[in-house]
Amino acid sequence: MKDYRVYTSVLVTGASRGIGRAIATLFAENGYNTIINYNKSENEAIDLYNTLKNKGLSVRLFKADVSNRIQVNSMINFCIGEFERIDVLINNAGISKNKLFTDISDDDWKEMMDINLNSVFFCTQKSLQYMIEQKSGKIINISSIWGVVGGSCEVHYSTSKAAIIGMTKALSKELGPSNIQVNCIAPGVIQTDMLNNIDEDILESLREETPLMRLGNPNDIAHCALYLASSNSDFITGQVISPNGGMVIY
Repeated sequence: MKDYRVYTSVLVTGASRGIGRAIATLFAENGYNTIINYNKSENEAIDLYNTLKNKGLSVRLFKADVSNRIQVNSMINFCIGEFERIDVLINNAGISKNKLFTDISDDDWKEMMDINLNSVFFCTQKSLQYMIEQKSGKIINISSIWGVVGGSCEVHYSTSKAAIIGMTKALSKELGPSNIQVNCIAPGVIQTDMLNNIDEDILESLREETPLMRLGNPNDIAHCALYLASSNSDFITGQVISPNGGMVIY
């Protein structure tokens, strides 16, 4: 049964492509007032906005660099101005880069932490100004399976995603008395643009290593997020859910 709420709003960061796009689409289709955040992928974001708007769905578009606190604050204030509240925050924006640890520069490290980790800090802290007053809210952080088990040649990426898991667990304890649930999704290998530069032989090897014998798709993650945002998950907080086809079981 769908969990329709008249005044429910959701903000999805990095919503123009891949997992974020699938999440924004599914939430809008399920009656949520949806803020589509983007930064550089303007054409893709506008295309998504127009597609959903033409279906009569409640969507808004907002450009913001989520590694910039000032822009984040403006975005959250925009959400409040449009929908009067923020009920669900989905921290999805992120980048991934393959690089030997010894080749990671200071700039590489800073960029990864700014976009993948600081964005979660900024968006969550500002959203809580309203969620705590509401005495309700759902925060869903998108990490990665590499944040759980680590990924070779992706140390800075894995570190940022592991930190998100730690933040999720600690914050869930702090916000429990305010009736705010904080959970984390740690996707396995998902077929998005991030895999475009991966050789097909490697992708086939990853499929063979997955008990379900396939890679994930963005909708697998979107449906998990929709469940965590619904009232059906009101007794779930501080958890890391990993849709990964059985590649990692822990």
